[in-house]
Amino acid sequence: MLSGSCNLLFVVLSVLISILASFTALSMADRVAVARTRQHARLWLVGGGIAMGAGIWSMHFIGMLAFKLSIPLGYDLGLTLLSLLSAIASSLFALWLVSRPTLPHLHLLLGALLVGLGIAWMHYSGMAALLMHPAIVYDRFWLALSIAIAASWSALFIAFRLRNSTQPLPARIAAAGVMGLAIAGMHYTGMVAAQFPEGSVCGAAGTGGLRTEGMAVFVVALTLVVTGALLLIALLEERMQARLLAVHNSLLSTSLDDTRKELFHATLHDPLTGLPNRQLARERLERLGATPGEDGGTLAVFSLDLDDLRHINGAFGHQAGDAVLVAMAERLRQYAAGDRLVARLGGDHFIIASHVRDEAEAMAVAAHVITLVNTLRVGNRDIRVTASIGYALLDNTSGSTQLLLSQAETAMRHAKQAGSNSCQQFAEWMNDSVEQDLQLLADLRDAIGSADLLLYYQPRVHAGSGRVCGAEALLRWQHPEHGLIPSERVLRLAEQYDLIESLGQWILDAACRQLRSWHDAGNGDWRMSLNLSRRQLRSEKLAGQIGEVLRHNALDPSQLILEISESSVTRHADAATRQLHALAALGVGISIDDFGTGFSSLLRLRRIPATELKIDRAFILAVDESDEDVVIVSAVIALGHALNMDVVAEGIETQGQRTYIERLGCDYLQGKVLGQPVDAETFLRLYGDTEPAPFTERPLHR
Repeated sequence: MLSGSCNLLFVVLSVLISILASFTALSMADRVAVARTRQHARLWLVGGGIAMGAGIWSMHFIGMLAFKLSIPLGYDLGLTLLSLLSAIASSLFALWLVSRPTLPHLHLLLGALLVGLGIAWMHYSGMAALLMHPAIVYDRFWLALSIAIAASWSALFIAFRLRNSTQPLPARIAAAGVMGLAIAGMHYTGMVAAQFPEGSVCGAAGTGGLRTEGMAVFVVALTLVVTGALLLIALLEERMQARLLAVHNSLLSTSLDDTRKELFHATLHDPLTGLPNRQLARERLERLGATPGEDGGTLAVFSLDLDDLRHINGAFGHQAGDAVLVAMAERLRQYAAGDRLVARLGGDHFIIASHVRDEAEAMAVAAHVITLVNTLRVGNRDIRVTASIGYALLDNTSGSTQLLLSQAETAMRHAKQAGSNSCQQFAEWMNDSVEQDLQLLADLRDAIGSADLLLYYQPRVHAGSGRVCGAEALLRWQHPEHGLIPSERVLRLAEQYDLIESLGQWILDAACRQLRSWHDAGNGDWRMSLNLSRRQLRSEKLAGQIGEVLRHNALDPSQLILEISESSVTRHADAATRQLHALAALGVGISIDDFGTGFSSLLRLRRIPATELKIDRAFILAVDESDEDVVIVSAVIALGHALNMDVVAEGIETQGQRTYIERLGCDYLQGKVLGQPVDAETFLRLYGDTEPAPFTERPLHR
């Protein structure tokens, strides 16, 4: 066998190139994995595979150049290029393998074996490029060991890339060193396995073969240029990505902070108006309750609710309704500048919290807020809205702001029952407990016939002449302890505990006596209207009682108008109809109150001996702004006149509403713009004739 030798400088150089090739392989694998686009990844895969394969092949070729025999050596160009292509193909497959989203153990094993065989093929095809005659003889043990080392390098590369892709630079250099030694060990193990028989001749040493002189310098230079350029590009891109990542992280952190702030704001504020919601309102109420007011004042909470937002939504759409809420919120926000709290608790429900000196100032605040929101500018339109306010003072509670808020909301519900633009201060009777009801009932029994129970009168105006032609009697109870209690509460309590007949008898007596007094003062054409409850309408004694009161006060029956609701007729319809016919036989007028909101049929309406229809205030509110409400009101007026009935419009709040109603042909008008409910003496002073005028009965429409 021919004996060979190795150039130690070339051996060291080949090992260094092997380490450089391994480091390049790891870097290229990182670039492929973090590429932003698929096209970008393919470029790095191709470029990295070429650089990695060329580096591994350079280590092999320099190791071959380091080998010396006693005969001239050369390398066949075709087989040399084939070994280079084998190295590049193996490198491309290795980089593609580690860029997969998942890599099961079986695929890892098969992949490492294929890459190892490819690198071994590079080595032994490069050895075959010597074209030795006779052929090289390989020791089987060393041959198998070299192939095993090649496969081990492949597995080491793949496993390290998958498990340690985020390792710092020193760890990657150390891993590249281990892998570089492994692949160099594969080469030199393969060289040990090669045996050259005596008399061997290198067929590639002749013409056409690659000479060894100068090839080492060329290969080393080319390898360093290719791998160095690729590593420099990778390093620059990695630094650029690191900077972009830092900028992105900074922007992301800022965005996350802004998002957290927005989410935190959204959880505590109303999305439509931007006002604090119920949760934040409660927290701020606690702070306001713990802060003493100026001049020894106390905390007051005002609960505000719009009366007829649904009509605005119906007339102009929900966008207009939302715009009204936004405009209202802005008006309240401007008013509450300073230490006041304004919040929206949902829907059209708002609260205001402020320190006040006393109850008088609290009442003034409530009245001012009602005036403040009565007309809101939405787009190019002024929209009139009405609101109900309930309020409570902290010194009326046990120091609990949550209880204070609950009491203000309770007072607001009672204010809504009293009519639009009403305000109520919380009183204990509003809690509706059985014990309080029984106490109020006892007080009410004592109040009947006393000065605490009285009637207020709201004028009814003849649409044609504009003259006051009568009044509607409205109940008022000035409780000595709880203040003014709304009539709706009084009547509901009386009906619930069977006091309505005695209370109704008192109202009938008082109203007829007052009408007699006005007639005696020269207002003989005035008529009186008053409400009958459902229970009164079911009483068999009602017609006799009314007839007796009319005779006692020397009143013509036609001068008394009894108002009944649609719902009171629909329940126990037959009995109610018989009772109404008995009343009509007396000659009294019968008015169907709140017409248009009940469920009575036209057939039943025809059977009722009514002389008057009273249009519900809900249809009057937007009549000067809503075509739909104009159609409804016009239809009701036409229906009433077709049935020989007078038509009354109640709840007229503006001059514009009055003008529309008069144009539509309504007979009588009633509402705050025409006159507020007042006591009897004030009513006579405001609307009484200076000279007596005889009473003349108005003819029915034909």
